[in-house]
Amino acid sequence: MLSTLMVASTLIAQQLSVTTLSNPKIKYTRPAKSYVVLKRGNIEAVVVDNAAVNDAILPLHRAGYSGVAKLTHKTRGENLFVPGYAGLNFEHILDGTIPSDRKTQFEPRNHPMELRVINKHAVELYQSPTFLHSLESCQRYELLPDGTVQLTIEVAARKPSFRYSYIGLFWASYIQQPESLDIHFRGENSSWIRGITPTHGILSTHRSISDARNFPHDEPFPLTLVHSFSKHRYSEPWYFGVNHGLAFVQIFRAKDEVRITQSPSGGGTGNPAWDFQFYVSNFEPNHIYQFAMRAVYLPYTSPEQVEKATRKHREALNPIGTKSLH
Repeated sequence: MLSTLMVASTLIAQQLSVTTLSNPKIKYTRPAKSYVVLKRGNIEAVVVDNAAVNDAILPLHRAGYSGVAKLTHKTRGENLFVPGYAGLNFEHILDGTIPSDRKTQFEPRNHPMELRVINKHAVELYQSPTFLHSLESCQRYELLPDGTVQLTIEVAARKPSFRYSYIGLFWASYIQQPESLDIHFRGENSSWIRGITPTHGILSTHRSISDARNFPHDEPFPLTLVHSFSKHRYSEPWYFGVNHGLAFVQIFRAKDEVRITQSPSGGGTGNPAWDFQFYVSNFEPNHIYQFAMRAVYLPYTSPEQVEKATRKHREALNPIGTKSLH
């Protein structure tokens, strides 16, 4: 199942280096277990590599599901994400060709990851050049003072192994039994859009109002979520869904041209997937590309309340003057 695609726009400059991929001088330690528990503000987040875990913290956690295995708010102790799966989970590396099997289809799940502890609020998931596409990556998960998760992603293709000269990257978040499977975002003319997809892989991906890019791909492409576009376009690079009185908000940089993707059943019946995709167009081998997003988990009363509560984070990723913000 696809979780998210990345469209790269920024060749990383040295002063913008964030992770141990671009800055090997950053010090880190290796934890004894395959996960690290982060706590800050009202939030507890358990970041896990792609190994299986079965203990009191992560019972029956399945191999392959890296990222945030557990996310809780002090007002609700139950995991936002489907137990055994994860959120902000790196799932696919895409070049437009049809994967030969499920191992290559879910390449990030099946290549070893290294968990690196930066400090008590930040950890990284490092992945050496992968077995098929030779993509090296490092993902930093950091809890900001208010409990917001900042995810900074740096990637480099170590070989020209992408057939159509672009890199597609996909992240997924599997949501546990929300009352509504739908997502919400600002559409054209700034109206609120309720994103609904009738079934997995149908009308699943929402592009920005300025996204005219075309990424060629072989047909029939099996990852139907990726290229099945909805009739909606978003005008602001963020969206949210609601689960038991709490909103899960995903905020992006406009310049990264993220594609928002959803499935009503990605995590099983009643468990939607609220995903995103990035792309690197005409990539250069060995150049490091960077993307950044934030995930906010907070009590929900209305779309306007969520919009107001997340304004500082949206402005941090999209400074005033680069994109209009409500």
